[in-house]
Amino acid sequence: MSASKAPFSAAEYQRRLRITRKAMAEAGIDVLFITNPSNQNYLTGYDGWSFYVHQGVILPMDGEPYWWGRLQDANGAKRTVWMDHENILFYADRYIQNPDNHPMEDLASHLRIMGYGDSRIGVEMETYFYTAKGHAVLLDGLPEAEIVDASTLVNWQRLIKSDEELAFMRRAARISELVIERAIELAEPGMRKHDLVGELFKTAVQGEDDSWGDYPAIVPLLPSGEDASAPHLTWNGEALQRGECTFIEQSGCYRRYHAPLCRSIFFGKPPKFMSDASQALTEGLNAGIEVARAGNRACDIARALDSELLKVGIERPNRAGYAVGLSYPPDWGEHTVSIRALDETVLEPGMTFHFMPGLWMDDWGLETTETILIREDGAAETLCNMERKLFVKD
Repeated sequence: MSASKAPFSAAEYQRRLRITRKAMAEAGIDVLFITNPSNQNYLTGYDGWSFYVHQGVILPMDGEPYWWGRLQDANGAKRTVWMDHENILFYADRYIQNPDNHPMEDLASHLRIMGYGDSRIGVEMETYFYTAKGHAVLLDGLPEAEIVDASTLVNWQRLIKSDEELAFMRRAARISELVIERAIELAEPGMRKHDLVGELFKTAVQGEDDSWGDYPAIVPLLPSGEDASAPHLTWNGEALQRGECTFIEQSGCYRRYHAPLCRSIFFGKPPKFMSDASQALTEGLNAGIEVARAGNRACDIARALDSELLKVGIERPNRAGYAVGLSYPPDWGEHTVSIRALDETVLEPGMTFHFMPGLWMDDWGLETTETILIREDGAAETLCNMERKLFVKD
């Protein structure tokens, strides 16, 4: 392992390579090319805001992986990956945004030189960072290879967190607590949303002690009133209003690890239907956390939640959560297990989920969520420590 700033131990990276290669062998893949920046980080430690250009990790069945990317990002790789510098490959800047050249031409050349010109190559077709044009150019450059879809092969290896990863998630969880505490403290009618978000960003980045805050994979979501019926609105220059509910969906982030925590605030006296819904949501969260045990299934969590919400006449058509941990924009979900009635994935110790049963109704909405850890014994642990309720500022 080279002298670098990779955040985990050599043993941790070797563990990750071992389980990924086992999955490759089971899929009959000779070499894997991954573009998802979360998966690049997971296997090599690479961490830079360069995922807007073509880059990736080449993982053969033996030896160290290779990081491949733009020339000007090679020094960033030298500063963050754990491999020797000889395993950092780069392409010339003439390939960037040039209709006459494409970076995948260079990647195909490297794969041919490595002896994979006629091999079975796994790529991540269903990821934000692997383009249709790039795939076409790669196919053209490797006419004798068999290129197969391995979209979430690495994602599934990330599902069970190591103790080292959980330590990072606990730091992220503390930052999440600080952000929500700050939101509840500051938010009041008349305060402009962008002013509030500015304070929340400051809190999230400052963190606490040596747990500094990284940029999260999703920006704070902060809709109010009727806008809260839509889960993915951000903020604007409008003021918070009395008689409205505002939810704050956010996550602390430490070294790319997330632990989302969402809470809602009502300014004034909430209507009874909203108080009842919030109470049912809390009961549903409690019930879901209770059954989130090793040996049970993801669908058991969803069904426990749904049974409580149905008591007040609420049916949710949406999933109620997803695996979470290491991530980059635009999403902090891991794209593997979902908490929903049809997902029968068996829960195992070390799995972490954002238990996220937001209520988005026709003209109002609220969110109360938790990041949970499946334990060896007993009900799931909530990584954050904050009362589960609708916060009221009258």
